[in-house]
Amino acid sequence: MSPLPTGSSMQTLAVVLQKPEQLVLSRLDLSPPGDEDVVVDMEWSGISTGTERLLWAGRMPPFPGMGYPLVPGYESVGRVVHAGVKAPRRIGERVFVPGARCFGDVRGLFGGAAARVVVPAARVTPIGEELEEEGVLLALAATAHHALAARNARLPDLIVGHGVLGRLLARVALALGADAAPVVWERNAGRMSGAAGYEVMHPDADPRRDYHAIYDVSGDPGLLDTLIARLAPSGEIVLAGFYGEPLSFSFPGAFMREARIRVAAEWREADLQAVRELVRTRALALDGLITHRQIAADAPLAYRTAFTDPACLKMILDWRNSP
Repeated sequence: MSPLPTGSSMQTLAVVLQKPEQLVLSRLDLSPPGDEDVVVDMEWSGISTGTERLLWAGRMPPFPGMGYPLVPGYESVGRVVHAGVKAPRRIGERVFVPGARCFGDVRGLFGGAAARVVVPAARVTPIGEELEEEGVLLALAATAHHALAARNARLPDLIVGHGVLGRLLARVALALGADAAPVVWERNAGRMSGAAGYEVMHPDADPRRDYHAIYDVSGDPGLLDTLIARLAPSGEIVLAGFYGEPLSFSFPGAFMREARIRVAAEWREADLQAVRELVRTRALALDGLITHRQIAADAPLAYRTAFTDPACLKMILDWRNSP
């Protein structure tokens, strides 16, 4: 991106979801930065195959800030190029950006898929030089940590889904000192590989019905009865993914097991700091999770690939040479 303009409005190139399945790159006006804001030139942004796929498909349930057109993206890494007089950030610092709302009439939901953003300095997190593109994975790692670190939470002995979030749940659980590695269920043969210290199996090959803590990141709203049948008495199911349809279950099976169901919400700043420390101390590795990359100019292709190609675990956009 060019230097900040003086005496004129500032613009950015951004991904805009105009309506379901209609995604373009557009040049948008940016809100002028205030004293507590920073301007960040993006290096990389990730594409979420959970919430952003629902937005793209038009299946997102009612959600604060929902509406089209919108700029997606909550997994972004870039460099500070301007800091307000009250902003505690340094020019040149590499930061994680969880999104922005700086695009005028175009909604920022979540607003990180742009070449440049204006964002309150309090919302960005310095991440150092070593992470590079893997820094986009901090949001999902923090999501995993938030589910695992809740009060009175048990670490999982079963994780359902071996996508990026499922892999990070397993890795973070091991980094937090799980007594035993969790089992991970996966039906897609192409996603069975890539385990790091734990076992992945097809659910039909697993005879166990005594799991104490099952973490579901499949996004499948019809799976609860199957999971309840695999619980030990007083076991817990943690809904750690995102679901586009109402969930239901048959009561007798849950009654017999005195099953508990917990919903893990969005990560908090403490979760981001915790996983950043795990990465810094090398207790948590983020390698092998980014499988696809595209330059930002090819964003429409990148999003379609991320949402339709089962081989794509994590797609990132490279903004470094964007005009």
